[in-house]
Amino acid sequence: MPNQKSSHIPRATIQRLATYVQTLEILARDGVEVISSNPLADACGVNGSQIRKDLAYFGEFGVRGVGYNVKALIMAITRSLGVDREWKMALVGVGNLGRAILNHAEFRARGFNIVGIFDCDPFKIGEVMHGMEVCCTDDLKNCASRLGIEIGIITTPPERAQRAANNIIDAGINAILCFAPARIRVPANVHVEYVDFFHHLYALAFNKIQDES
Repeated sequence: MPNQKSSHIPRATIQRLATYVQTLEILARDGVEVISSNPLADACGVNGSQIRKDLAYFGEFGVRGVGYNVKALIMAITRSLGVDREWKMALVGVGNLGRAILNHAEFRARGFNIVGIFDCDPFKIGEVMHGMEVCCTDDLKNCASRLGIEIGIITTPPERAQRAANNIIDAGINAILCFAPARIRVPANVHVEYVDFFHHLYALAFNKIQDES
């Protein structure tokens, strides 16, 4: 495993590394065993020097004049990103979006395993989904340690997102993926990633307007 050469990795680099892994996995399924940086860059929508720069944060990869072994590079990047292991997660909010995420097999396939589901709706509490009983959000603190939960996912309506975040933080969980269209307030030691579909839709709408003007 390459040694990380810098403790200050740009956020954009981390996001590109995720793209590299997804692209490499497709290449591996297609039977590609070795690829150089320029063809890989073309497939990822970047340039070869960018790929080399991004990988250099974590050490030396590939063989000069030969390229990268696809499977070895997948393993190296996933190890560097910390996604070569299982991450146990709690899902807070089992409405339509929450149920869709529970049905998304790719989470488990990539090692992100939802092991607890929570809601504050008394009509949903006690319901069984994917072999798990929906628990009251107030019980998250008692369940987190027992289940080994390290990441919380928020799929509540926006007005309930902060309460869900508070419950997650009170449970000792300091990593949150927030699908709710709201910004939450968290301590400095809590990491939050937002997934807001409308941000992307607004960008697409703006680009379309620009094309038409």
